[in-house]
Amino acid sequence: MRSHAIGLKVSGVSLGLNLVLAVIKITAGIIGNAYALVADGIESTIDVISSLIVWSGLRISTRPPDTSHPYGHGKAESIAAVVVALMLLGAGILIAVQSVREILTPHHAPAWYTLVVLVGVVVLKEGMFRYVHQAGEELNSGALRGDAWHHRSDAITSAAAFVGISIALIGGPGYEEADDWAALAACVVILFNATRLLIPAFNEVMDASVPVAIETRLRELAETVAGVDTVEKCRVRKSGTGLLMDIHIQVDGSMTVREGHEIAHRAKDRILAGDLGVVDVLVHIEPAPAGRSRRSRAPEDPSRSVSPSETP
Repeated sequence: MRSHAIGLKVSGVSLGLNLVLAVIKITAGIIGNAYALVADGIESTIDVISSLIVWSGLRISTRPPDTSHPYGHGKAESIAAVVVALMLLGAGILIAVQSVREILTPHHAPAWYTLVVLVGVVVLKEGMFRYVHQAGEELNSGALRGDAWHHRSDAITSAAAFVGISIALIGGPGYEEADDWAALAACVVILFNATRLLIPAFNEVMDASVPVAIETRLRELAETVAGVDTVEKCRVRKSGTGLLMDIHIQVDGSMTVREGHEIAHRAKDRILAGDLGVVDVLVHIEPAPAGRSRRSRAPEDPSRSVSPSETP
Protein backbone atom coordinates (compact mmCIF):
# COMPACT_ATOMS: atom_id res chain seq x y z
CA MET A 1 0.00 0.00 0.00
CA ARG A 2 2.88 2.36 0.73
CA SER A 3 4.17 1.97 -2.84
CA HIS A 4 0.76 2.87 -4.21
CA ALA A 5 0.60 5.92 -1.96
CA ILE A 6 3.97 7.06 -3.33
CA GLY A 7 2.76 6.49 -6.90
CA LEU A 8 -0.40 8.52 -6.29
CA LYS A 9 1.63 11.36 -4.78
CA VAL A 10 4.05 11.42 -7.74
CA SER A 11 1.26 11.38 -10.32
CA GLY A 12 -0.54 14.15 -8.41
CA VAL A 13 2.53 16.39 -8.53
CA SER A 14 2.89 15.60 -12.24
CA LEU A 15 -0.74 16.51 -12.87
CA GLY A 16 -0.47 19.87 -11.13
CA LEU A 17 2.75 20.90 -12.92
CA ASN A 18 1.40 19.92 -16.33
CA LEU A 19 -1.72 22.00 -15.78
CA VAL A 20 0.27 25.12 -14.85
CA LEU A 21 2.74 24.74 -17.72
CA ALA A 22 0.01 24.11 -20.29
CA VAL A 23 -1.60 27.44 -19.47
CA ILE A 24 1.73 29.32 -19.48
CA LYS A 25 2.98 27.85 -22.76
CA ILE A 26 -0.21 28.25 -24.76
CA THR A 27 -0.67 31.82 -23.53
CA ALA A 28 2.95 32.81 -24.22
CA GLY A 29 2.91 31.02 -27.58
CA ILE A 30 -0.22 32.80 -28.82
CA ILE A 31 0.88 36.23 -27.61
CA GLY A 32 4.48 35.70 -28.75
CA ASN A 33 3.54 34.23 -32.14
CA ALA A 34 5.51 31.01 -31.53
CA TYR A 35 3.75 27.91 -32.79
CA ALA A 36 6.42 25.62 -31.37
CA LEU A 37 5.49 26.93 -27.94
CA VAL A 38 1.78 26.49 -28.65
CA ALA A 39 2.55 22.91 -29.74
CA ASP A 40 4.35 22.43 -26.45
CA GLY A 41 1.28 23.72 -24.65
CA ILE A 42 -0.94 21.30 -26.55
CA GLU A 43 1.30 18.43 -25.50
CA SER A 44 1.20 19.63 -21.90
CA THR A 45 -2.60 19.70 -22.07
CA ILE A 46 -2.54 16.10 -23.21
CA ASP A 47 -0.05 15.44 -20.40
CA VAL A 48 -2.63 16.76 -17.91
CA ILE A 49 -5.09 14.15 -19.13
CA SER A 50 -2.45 11.40 -19.16
CA SER A 51 -1.36 12.25 -15.60
CA LEU A 52 -5.00 12.07 -14.52
CA ILE A 53 -5.29 8.66 -16.18
CA VAL A 54 -2.13 7.44 -14.42
CA TRP A 55 -3.42 8.72 -11.08
CA SER A 56 -6.78 7.01 -11.63
CA GLY A 57 -5.12 3.76 -12.77
CA LEU A 58 -2.91 3.64 -9.70
CA ARG A 59 -5.83 4.43 -7.43
CA ILE A 60 -7.99 1.66 -8.90
CA SER A 61 -5.11 -0.83 -8.77
CA THR A 62 -4.94 -0.44 -4.97
CA ARG A 63 -8.40 -1.95 -4.51
CA PRO A 64 -8.29 -5.40 -2.90
CA PRO A 65 -9.61 -8.53 -4.66
CA ASP A 66 -13.38 -9.00 -4.62
CA THR A 67 -15.89 -11.49 -5.99
CA SER A 68 -15.85 -9.83 -9.41
CA HIS A 69 -12.05 -9.45 -9.54
CA PRO A 70 -10.54 -12.34 -7.53
CA TYR A 71 -7.05 -11.51 -8.78
CA GLY A 72 -7.32 -7.88 -7.71
CA HIS A 73 -7.40 -4.71 -9.79
CA GLY A 74 -3.72 -4.46 -10.67
CA LYS A 75 -4.37 -4.50 -14.41
CA ALA A 76 -5.81 -0.99 -14.13
CA GLU A 77 -2.21 0.24 -13.89
CA SER A 78 -1.25 -1.62 -17.08
CA ILE A 79 -4.31 -0.33 -18.94
CA ALA A 80 -3.40 3.20 -17.84
CA ALA A 81 0.10 2.64 -19.24
CA VAL A 82 -1.37 1.64 -22.63
CA VAL A 83 -3.66 4.68 -22.73
CA VAL A 84 -0.82 7.04 -21.79
CA ALA A 85 1.43 5.59 -24.51
CA LEU A 86 -1.35 5.95 -27.09
CA MET A 87 -1.92 9.55 -26.03
CA LEU A 88 1.78 10.26 -26.42
CA LEU A 89 1.60 8.74 -29.90
CA GLY A 90 -1.42 10.90 -30.71
CA ALA A 91 0.30 14.03 -29.41
CA GLY A 92 3.28 13.41 -31.70
CA ILE A 93 1.05 12.98 -34.73
CA LEU A 94 -1.03 16.07 -33.86
CA ILE A 95 2.02 18.29 -33.41
CA ALA A 96 3.55 16.97 -36.66
CA VAL A 97 0.41 17.80 -38.65
CA GLN A 98 0.13 21.26 -37.14
CA SER A 99 3.83 21.93 -37.71
CA VAL A 100 3.47 21.16 -41.42
CA ARG A 101 0.49 23.52 -41.62
CA GLU A 102 2.46 26.31 -39.98
CA ILE A 103 5.42 25.75 -42.31
CA LEU A 104 3.10 26.17 -45.30
CA THR A 105 1.44 29.27 -43.82
CA PRO A 106 3.49 32.53 -43.81
CA HIS A 107 3.65 34.17 -40.37
CA HIS A 108 5.66 36.57 -38.25
CA ALA A 109 8.79 35.64 -36.33
CA PRO A 110 8.30 34.66 -32.66
CA ALA A 111 8.83 37.15 -29.83
CA TRP A 112 12.16 37.00 -27.97
CA TYR A 113 10.61 36.47 -24.54
CA THR A 114 9.29 33.07 -25.61
CA LEU A 115 12.90 31.86 -25.22
CA VAL A 116 12.80 32.66 -21.50
CA VAL A 117 9.62 30.62 -21.09
CA LEU A 118 11.19 27.69 -22.94
CA VAL A 119 14.31 27.65 -20.78
CA GLY A 120 12.17 27.43 -17.67
CA VAL A 121 10.05 24.67 -19.22
CA VAL A 122 13.09 22.57 -20.17
CA VAL A 123 14.54 22.77 -16.66
CA LEU A 124 11.24 21.95 -14.94
CA LYS A 125 10.29 19.15 -17.33
CA GLU A 126 13.66 17.42 -17.20
CA GLY A 127 13.53 17.59 -13.41
CA MET A 128 10.03 16.08 -13.43
CA PHE A 129 11.19 13.32 -15.80
CA ARG A 130 13.89 12.27 -13.37
CA TYR A 131 11.53 12.45 -10.40
CA VAL A 132 8.69 10.47 -11.97
CA HIS A 133 10.94 8.00 -13.79
CA GLN A 134 12.79 7.14 -10.60
CA ALA A 135 9.47 6.47 -8.89
CA GLY A 136 8.34 4.36 -11.85
CA GLU A 137 11.49 2.24 -11.68
CA GLU A 138 11.30 1.81 -7.90
CA LEU A 139 7.62 0.81 -8.04
CA ASN A 140 7.95 -1.11 -11.33
CA SER A 141 5.08 0.97 -12.73
CA GLY A 142 4.69 1.15 -16.50
CA ALA A 143 2.11 3.92 -16.10
CA LEU A 144 4.55 6.13 -14.17
CA ARG A 145 7.34 5.39 -16.63
CA GLY A 146 5.01 6.45 -19.44
CA ASP A 147 4.11 9.63 -17.59
CA ALA A 148 7.82 10.31 -17.04
CA TRP A 149 8.50 10.08 -20.76
CA HIS A 150 5.71 12.56 -21.37
CA HIS A 151 7.82 14.98 -19.32
CA ARG A 152 11.03 14.06 -21.19
CA SER A 153 9.28 14.47 -24.57
CA ASP A 154 8.00 17.85 -23.44
CA ALA A 155 11.54 18.86 -22.47
CA ILE A 156 12.81 17.73 -25.89
CA THR A 157 10.14 19.63 -27.82
CA SER A 158 10.80 22.72 -25.71
CA ALA A 159 14.54 22.46 -26.36
CA ALA A 160 13.86 22.04 -30.09
CA ALA A 161 11.53 25.04 -29.99
CA PHE A 162 14.26 27.08 -28.27
CA VAL A 163 16.70 26.25 -31.07
CA GLY A 164 14.11 26.95 -33.77
CA ILE A 165 12.99 30.28 -32.31
CA SER A 166 16.62 31.34 -31.80
CA ILE A 167 17.33 30.63 -35.48
CA ALA A 168 14.21 32.56 -36.50
CA LEU A 169 15.20 35.58 -34.40
CA ILE A 170 18.86 35.57 -35.44
CA GLY A 171 18.21 34.79 -39.11
CA GLY A 172 15.52 37.43 -39.52
CA PRO A 173 13.19 37.55 -42.55
CA GLY A 174 12.96 34.21 -44.32
CA TYR A 175 13.61 32.17 -41.17
CA GLU A 176 10.19 32.60 -39.57
CA GLU A 177 9.35 28.89 -39.99
CA ALA A 178 12.45 27.67 -38.13
CA ASP A 179 10.52 27.03 -34.91
CA ASP A 180 7.94 25.00 -36.87
CA TRP A 181 10.66 22.83 -38.35
CA ALA A 182 12.03 22.39 -34.85
CA ALA A 183 8.62 21.24 -33.60
CA LEU A 184 8.41 18.80 -36.52
CA ALA A 185 11.83 17.36 -35.73
CA ALA A 186 10.87 16.90 -32.08
CA CYS A 187 7.90 14.79 -33.17
CA VAL A 188 10.28 12.06 -34.31
CA VAL A 189 11.55 11.71 -30.74
CA ILE A 190 8.01 11.77 -29.34
CA LEU A 191 6.78 9.05 -31.70
CA PHE A 192 9.81 6.88 -30.99
CA ASN A 193 9.26 7.09 -27.24
CA ALA A 194 5.52 6.45 -27.64
CA THR A 195 6.21 3.23 -29.55
CA ARG A 196 8.88 2.16 -27.09
CA LEU A 197 6.44 2.55 -24.17
CA LEU A 198 3.41 1.07 -25.93
CA ILE A 199 4.88 -2.36 -26.64
CA PRO A 200 5.74 -3.35 -23.02
CA ALA A 201 2.46 -1.82 -21.80
CA PHE A 202 0.50 -4.06 -24.20
CA ASN A 203 2.59 -7.03 -23.09
CA GLU A 204 1.61 -6.40 -19.47
CA VAL A 205 -2.08 -6.33 -20.39
CA MET A 206 -1.60 -9.59 -22.32
CA ASP A 207 0.08 -11.25 -19.30
CA ALA A 208 3.44 -11.63 -21.01
CA SER A 209 6.10 -13.45 -19.02
CA VAL A 210 8.54 -11.48 -16.90
CA PRO A 211 12.25 -11.30 -17.86
CA VAL A 212 14.04 -14.65 -17.68
CA ALA A 213 16.41 -13.33 -15.00
CA ILE A 214 13.50 -12.70 -12.60
CA GLU A 215 11.96 -16.11 -13.24
CA THR A 216 15.34 -17.77 -12.69
CA ARG A 217 15.81 -16.00 -9.36
CA LEU A 218 12.32 -17.05 -8.24
CA ARG A 219 13.01 -20.66 -9.17
CA GLU A 220 16.27 -20.58 -7.23
CA LEU A 221 14.50 -19.04 -4.24
CA ALA A 222 11.89 -21.83 -4.17
CA GLU A 223 14.55 -24.51 -4.47
CA THR A 224 16.30 -23.26 -1.31
CA VAL A 225 13.33 -24.49 0.74
CA ALA A 226 13.98 -27.78 2.54
CA GLY A 227 11.89 -30.58 1.04
CA VAL A 228 11.67 -29.06 -2.44
CA ASP A 229 13.31 -31.41 -4.93
CA THR A 230 13.03 -29.16 -7.94
CA VAL A 231 10.80 -26.57 -9.61
CA GLU A 232 9.02 -28.14 -12.57
CA LYS A 233 6.98 -25.16 -13.82
CA CYS A 234 7.07 -21.47 -13.03
CA ARG A 235 4.77 -18.85 -14.52
CA VAL A 236 5.03 -15.22 -13.50
CA ARG A 237 3.05 -12.22 -14.73
CA LYS A 238 2.88 -8.58 -13.78
CA SER A 239 -0.25 -7.17 -12.16
CA GLY A 240 -0.14 -3.52 -11.14
CA THR A 241 3.19 -2.84 -9.47
CA GLY A 242 3.57 -6.44 -8.25
CA LEU A 243 3.89 -9.97 -9.63
CA LEU A 244 1.51 -12.93 -9.55
CA MET A 245 3.10 -16.38 -9.66
CA ASP A 246 2.07 -20.02 -10.28
CA ILE A 247 4.69 -22.60 -9.41
CA HIS A 248 4.84 -26.41 -9.56
CA ILE A 249 7.33 -27.95 -7.15
CA GLN A 250 8.34 -31.60 -6.89
CA VAL A 251 8.73 -33.28 -3.49
CA ASP A 252 9.38 -36.81 -2.27
CA GLY A 253 6.43 -38.86 -3.47
CA SER A 254 6.25 -40.87 -0.26
CA MET A 255 5.42 -37.80 1.83
CA THR A 256 2.03 -37.41 3.47
CA VAL A 257 -0.38 -34.76 2.24
CA ARG A 258 0.24 -32.73 5.38
CA GLU A 259 4.04 -32.79 4.87
CA GLY A 260 3.71 -31.70 1.25
CA HIS A 261 1.28 -29.00 2.33
CA GLU A 262 3.77 -27.62 4.85
CA ILE A 263 6.54 -27.54 2.25
CA ALA A 264 4.24 -25.66 -0.12
CA HIS A 265 3.59 -23.06 2.56
CA ARG A 266 7.26 -22.64 3.31
CA ALA A 267 7.96 -22.16 -0.39
CA LYS A 268 5.19 -19.58 -0.64
CA ASP A 269 6.40 -17.71 2.46
CA ARG A 270 9.97 -17.70 1.17
CA ILE A 271 8.95 -16.23 -2.18
CA LEU A 272 6.64 -13.58 -0.69
CA ALA A 273 9.37 -12.54 1.74
CA GLY A 274 11.82 -11.98 -1.12
CA ASP A 275 12.62 -8.66 -2.75
CA LEU A 276 11.25 -9.45 -6.22
CA GLY A 277 7.83 -7.86 -5.73
CA VAL A 278 5.70 -11.05 -5.73
CA VAL A 279 2.33 -10.33 -4.11
CA ASP A 280 0.67 -13.73 -4.47
CA VAL A 281 1.81 -17.29 -5.17
CA LEU A 282 -0.13 -20.42 -6.06
CA VAL A 283 1.94 -23.53 -5.25
CA HIS A 284 1.18 -26.92 -6.80
CA ILE A 285 2.81 -30.04 -5.35
CA GLU A 286 3.91 -32.96 -7.53
CA PRO A 287 5.81 -36.17 -6.69
CA ALA A 288 9.44 -36.26 -7.76
CA PRO A 289 10.47 -39.23 -9.95
CA ALA A 290 11.23 -42.30 -7.82
CA GLY A 291 14.81 -42.44 -6.54
CA ARG A 292 15.65 -38.90 -7.61
CA SER A 293 14.74 -36.91 -4.51
CA ARG A 294 17.74 -34.80 -3.54
CA ARG A 295 16.40 -32.78 -0.62
CA SER A 296 15.77 -33.52 3.00
CA ARG A 297 12.19 -34.01 4.19
CA ALA A 298 12.99 -32.34 7.51
CA PRO A 299 11.24 -28.99 7.99
CA GLU A 300 13.36 -25.86 8.29
CA ASP A 301 11.55 -24.78 11.43
CA PRO A 302 9.99 -27.60 13.46
CA SER A 303 8.17 -25.08 15.65
CA ARG A 304 6.10 -23.85 12.72
CA SER A 305 2.74 -25.55 12.56
CA VAL A 306 0.47 -25.18 9.55
CA SER A 307 -3.23 -25.77 9.75
CA PRO A 308 -4.57 -28.23 7.16
CA SER A 309 -7.21 -25.62 6.33
CA GLU A 310 -4.56 -23.14 5.08
CA THR A 311 -4.39 -22.79 1.33
CA PRO A 312 -0.96 -22.70 -0.33
